[in-house]
Amino acid sequence: MTKFSDLNLNPKVLKAISEAGYETPTPIQAGAIPPALEGRDVLGIAQTGTGKTASFTLPMLSLLARGRARARMPRSLVLCPTRELAAQVAENFDTYSKHLKLTKALLIGGVSFKEQDRLIDKGVDVLIATPGRLLDHFERGKLLLTGVQVMVVDEADRMLDMGFIPDIERIFSLTPFTRQTFFFSATMAPEIERITNTFLSAPARIEVARQATASETIEQRVLMFKASRRDREASEKRRALRDLIESEGTGCTNAIIFCNRKTDVDICAKSLKKYGYDASPIHGDLDQSQRTKTLDSFRNGELRFLVASDVAARGLDVPAVSHVFNFDVPGHAEDYVHRIGRTGRAGRDGKAITICVPRDEKNFDAIEKLIQKEIPRIETEAKPEPRKSTRKKTTDKPGEEAQKPVEAAVEEKPRDAQPRKEKPRQDKPRNEPRSDESKAKNTRGRGRGGSDRGNDNKVVGMGDHLPSFIALSFDERRAG
Repeated sequence: MTKFSDLNLNPKVLKAISEAGYETPTPIQAGAIPPALEGRDVLGIAQTGTGKTASFTLPMLSLLARGRARARMPRSLVLCPTRELAAQVAENFDTYSKHLKLTKALLIGGVSFKEQDRLIDKGVDVLIATPGRLLDHFERGKLLLTGVQVMVVDEADRMLDMGFIPDIERIFSLTPFTRQTFFFSATMAPEIERITNTFLSAPARIEVARQATASETIEQRVLMFKASRRDREASEKRRALRDLIESEGTGCTNAIIFCNRKTDVDICAKSLKKYGYDASPIHGDLDQSQRTKTLDSFRNGELRFLVASDVAARGLDVPAVSHVFNFDVPGHAEDYVHRIGRTGRAGRDGKAITICVPRDEKNFDAIEKLIQKEIPRIETEAKPEPRKSTRKKTTDKPGEEAQKPVEAAVEEKPRDAQPRKEKPRQDKPRNEPRSDESKAKNTRGRGRGGSDRGNDNKVVGMGDHLPSFIALSFDERRAG
């Protein structure tokens, strides 16, 4: 069996590996490190949780052990899709380079430019960055990439999903043609294949497992969930999640719960807290300091449930995650592999449970087609939520407080509902002259004297609304 001591790594790097407690490399490490030390480009394909980060960290440190960085010109560059993954790579460099005099800088969003500029000005051997923040520094004239000797693209397929491919192509154009390039990913989409063919030169392809496969140590199940009513789906689905957590009992020591949307992450975390579960959200809209604090709490065992968007699905190494719950079926089948890969790491056992509503069955079929495996079902029907009354109770508390709603209802009673007061029959003074309109009303259909006895003089066909002064002219003609 191959050991790290057989891989021709720098002695100081080997010492750090030994102190970290590792002796035997994983298959991807054993396959990628030798060609990397020979100066060849490397294309590594392996399922998540197999140690891809050390596959490029260890040879990079051995290659950079000699030499010195110049101001604003890093000697190596590692590109990561998310801040959390970049921070994790930085931790790996700290672990394995503690006996080497190498400097590093971490360029991620949510952190002050000033501190990052100060590190770059001193010169760094290893620059770890997300594409957006790296280009921000470059466009401000604070960074040159012409001194990059080794370039790494980690989680390349996630870069594609997040729309970073144009940025990656631009960054490649800013680096020397003679650089050594490492590409690592769990899946290889056609767009990624195009980039590797363009920017990698005769790479050593190391594929230690079939693309997009999940670890055999992960037990997968799915709950085919159907709500009692469409408008109650969200609340009943959250209740189903709580039932699943309870059914796992003490075996569920901690878990990552994945949602597709950031708003659902917040709602789900808030709901779990309401019912007494120790849960916190993590997604891209949160402040970086809060994201770091939440992730550290989860890693240290202080937080039991981490409710996350896919920002936490790729590359994050939390060694002992017992469960992964997919509150939503991911839109891309490859994301399912990355999500459940947060459990069952380094040979441990893990469980992954997915909640699938009817509208997500098409996406779930794509997942089973990708992993070439039928996931066992948990058939159940949702119990209807008890209907909540919207009427105010007025007898919950005795005494004066119980009467307040009734009093308020009386005060808010519309005017039309109040009993009408009889108006006095004479609203105006008797000596006030009447209007012409009222005079006309009183003389309708009457003769010259204004009494009802003049009906014989009524003009046929003119209607009862005939004014008296018109009728007068007709009466005069008849008299003549």
